[in-house]
Amino acid sequence: MIVAEDNEAVGGAVEQAADIAQSAGANIRNSRRPGDAPEGTVFMSRTKSFTRRSRELPPNLARTWDAHAERYVIEPRRGIGYTTVAEDFRLDPVELFGRHAPLTLEIGSGTGEQIVAAAAAHPDRDYLALEVWVPGIAKLVSKAVEAGVDNIRVLEADAAQALPFLLVDASLDEVWTFFPDPWRKARHHKRRLVSDEFAREVARVLRDGGVWRLATDWDNYAWQMRDVIEACPLFENPYRGQRPDPEDPEPRRGGFAPRYEGRVVTHFETRGIDAGRRAHDIVGVRVPRQ
Repeated sequence: MIVAEDNEAVGGAVEQAADIAQSAGANIRNSRRPGDAPEGTVFMSRTKSFTRRSRELPPNLARTWDAHAERYVIEPRRGIGYTTVAEDFRLDPVELFGRHAPLTLEIGSGTGEQIVAAAAAHPDRDYLALEVWVPGIAKLVSKAVEAGVDNIRVLEADAAQALPFLLVDASLDEVWTFFPDPWRKARHHKRRLVSDEFAREVARVLRDGGVWRLATDWDNYAWQMRDVIEACPLFENPYRGQRPDPEDPEPRRGGFAPRYEGRVVTHFETRGIDAGRRAHDIVGVRVPRQ
């Protein structure tokens, strides 16, 4: 869910948002309230791979943020704008979580339904989320507090911008990209996150044998995801040729995975089901490095 779990504005024209250039800071945890801006800010527009949301929080989420963000929310050095990360900023997972453990990155965590459920079910694993919707981050934090989990960290960042330098090579065991913004109009498909270029970045941060799990309930995005995985020499599709779909432009081709048993039915997916859509799962396994 590269936008939010409450993805109500998918498919709109790309936003040229006025983002605020923030002062560089060394803190790894978040002590500022969303929406705070330093004096002397500079406004610039930037094309994004997601639909921008308001940074203002309602009172209940503001209280959650003030009470618990320091525990869960990473505050990086910023580039130009709230959701950009300075190119010299790196995450050290061992420092971040205080241990060595298998690490999963969820790109687009929405309100946290998926990642909190996984963290609660697997306390021996660590989970990192990238999300751009601040109210969703606050809701994720609230769910994490309620579940009593401490193996989640979340960073407000555009994954397309941040991933190329945020993590070192072979640092992740899994990457999840569930229900990214489909950019429904054909002329906007080039803005979709899952692309040949992004696949190479995901492959870079995955360890050998690591898994990229994807899901979408937009058919033509499912075909695109399958095509991206199978065209990338750094991934293998373990379900190549399986589960063909008669609606596919290549109806006998297949390449779709069974539903990942660890993927919960979120209210976002439920809305798609209610609208008559069905989800496709796609899996890419990182081939060994030479």
